[in-house]
Amino acid sequence: MPRSTRFGIRFMGLLALALAFAAAAAAPASIYRDAVAAKGRSDADRARDQRDHPEEILAFAGFKPGMKVADLFGGGGYNAELLSHVVGPKGEVLIVNNAGYAKYGAKELDPRLADNRLPNVKHHVAEPDDLKLGKNTLDGALIVMSYHDLYWVDEKQGWSKIDAGKFLDQVADALKPGAVLVVVDHSAKEGTGSAPAQTLHRIDEAFAKSDITAHGFVFDGSLDILRNPDDDRNKVVFDPTIRGKTDRFVHRYRKAKLK
Repeated sequence: MPRSTRFGIRFMGLLALALAFAAAAAAPASIYRDAVAAKGRSDADRARDQRDHPEEILAFAGFKPGMKVADLFGGGGYNAELLSHVVGPKGEVLIVNNAGYAKYGAKELDPRLADNRLPNVKHHVAEPDDLKLGKNTLDGALIVMSYHDLYWVDEKQGWSKIDAGKFLDQVADALKPGAVLVVVDHSAKEGTGSAPAQTLHRIDEAFAKSDITAHGFVFDGSLDILRNPDDDRNKVVFDPTIRGKTDRFVHRYRKAKLK
């Protein structure tokens, strides 16, 4: 075989390999876009997409087909339905609610899961002091606008004080080494710690980072897509002038790998 022919075959092989790698790298982006565009999603969910930017956040998280992912305090299952399309039929999504969140989200969640509509999604009800998630069972997790509730107490509404550290330790135990935890929450003013969770349903971003990294996680980056510099962070998040437009932080953490 002439040298030029051998070179041409080798070049074409390398080109095909490069194209394959490029396709593999590009594929995940379409997964998140397709999840948002999936048929059968409700009008209410699509309206929420406009303010929550799920495509970008799911891409930031890097969840992939075949994974088992927990939607912590997932309420009515908005994020769980999106995740169900991302992880696909070989993956699994676990909506983890305590009794309070299960009751709060039932009106939305019951029809979402009715008639095995999302066969790869399971609703797991457990209290924060015993989540029953096991050890190294999860490939990823997220907690969206609910992390601050670890520091909220309202006995009249049936929401008792939570041991936040124990909750986070259980999540860390359940995640596999190197797995991702994404936290999205309403930002409070710097230096206020966890106190605004009680009055404003917000939490100090720096406090969140310090708190979470103290329980087996490594901070792995942030995303600014939900920032709103016009939010003075003095109002409760349910105030009609700011509801749906709060300044929110998006953090990615990884469970520390064993050395």
